[in-house]
Amino acid sequence: MFASLLIPTLTLLFPVGLSSLPLVINTWPFTNATAAAWSALQSGGSVLDAVEKGCARCEMEQCHGSVGYGGNPDESGETTLDAMIMNGDTMEVGAVGDLRRIKNAIGVARAVMEHTDHTLLVGESASVFAENMGFIAEDLTTNRSMNMFCQWLKGNCQPNYRKNMFPDPSESCGPYKPRATVRRNKRPQHANTRSHDTIGMVALDRNGHIAAGTSTNGLTHKVPGRVGDSPIVGAGAYADSSAGGAAATGDGDVMMRFLPSYLAVELMRAGADPSAACKTAISRIKRHYSDFFGAIICANTTGHYGAACNKAPGLSQFHYMVSNSESDLPILKSVDCF
Repeated sequence: MFASLLIPTLTLLFPVGLSSLPLVINTWPFTNATAAAWSALQSGGSVLDAVEKGCARCEMEQCHGSVGYGGNPDESGETTLDAMIMNGDTMEVGAVGDLRRIKNAIGVARAVMEHTDHTLLVGESASVFAENMGFIAEDLTTNRSMNMFCQWLKGNCQPNYRKNMFPDPSESCGPYKPRATVRRNKRPQHANTRSHDTIGMVALDRNGHIAAGTSTNGLTHKVPGRVGDSPIVGAGAYADSSAGGAAATGDGDVMMRFLPSYLAVELMRAGADPSAACKTAISRIKRHYSDFFGAIICANTTGHYGAACNKAPGLSQFHYMVSNSESDLPILKSVDCF
C-alpha cells in the first residue's frame, strides 16, 4: 500500500547516511546519552539495554530541561514524565504517560514491557506500579521548575493550551469553564521551542536487532493529565527489525495524529532511503499543519540513517547524534529543515 501511494516521493540515496553497524542515533545534541547507549552495546548489552541506558542518562542529566525531573511543569506546577521502549524483534512495547514521582521513566516503561502483558500505563496508577516494582518515589520538583511555574502565574498563565474557555485563556489564568459557543481559531504557536526536546533513540546491533525509545517531561505548562506523542507507539518511536527504526520530536499533540515513526519505518520497508522516509513523514504532517514544530530520525536495517525537520519559527536546522563503528566518539549531525 505504502509503495503504491508514495513511490513518487521515494529515492534510493543510501550514501546519505553511511552504512555501519552497530549504530546508535538520537534526537538533539544529547552527546552523553549517545555515549551511554554506545557503551552499553560495546560492553555486550542488548539494543534494549542501549536505549534504556541512553534515555536514562538524559533523564538524570535533565537534558535541555525537557527530559527528566525538574523541568517543564504543568499548570499545577508538577513535573510528570512520558516514556516508551520498543523491541523490534518481538514488537513488544512498554510505555508510561503522566508518570508522577518517579525519575527513571524509561526504566518503568521497560518494566511495563517485561513484567506485564500491557503496552501503556498512565497517571497515578503507573506511579504505584513503579513503586511496586522497586522504583524510588521522590519529588520531581526543583527550584528551577518551581521558579518557572511562579513566573508563569505572574504572567497571567501565558502561554497555555486552553481554548474555547471562559475567562479568556489568552489573557488570564483559570479556573476555566467551557464557552457555550465553540470558536474555530487557528492553533496558536507557543514560543518555547525547548519544551519540545524529547529524546528519541534508535539502536541497532551487529546482527541487525533494533530497539527504539523515548523520554520526556512534555510541554511546559501543559494541562494536567496531558500525554503527548512520546509514549505512543508509532508516534514517538517505532522499531521493526525487518525494516528499521524511527523516533520523533516536536509538537506531540500534532505529530501523534499522523504516526510519523510508523510511517517512516513502513516507507523504509518499501525501499525508501532513511532520509527520504523521514522527509515524507514530515511532509505528511506539513500538508495539514504547515508551521508545526517537529523532526524525525530514521535508520534502516543496514545501518543507513537520516533525519528531516519542518522549517518553523525556532527551527531552521535540526541537530542529532550518531555513534557507529567508524568513530569512538558520538558525532553531531545536522539537517536543514524544509
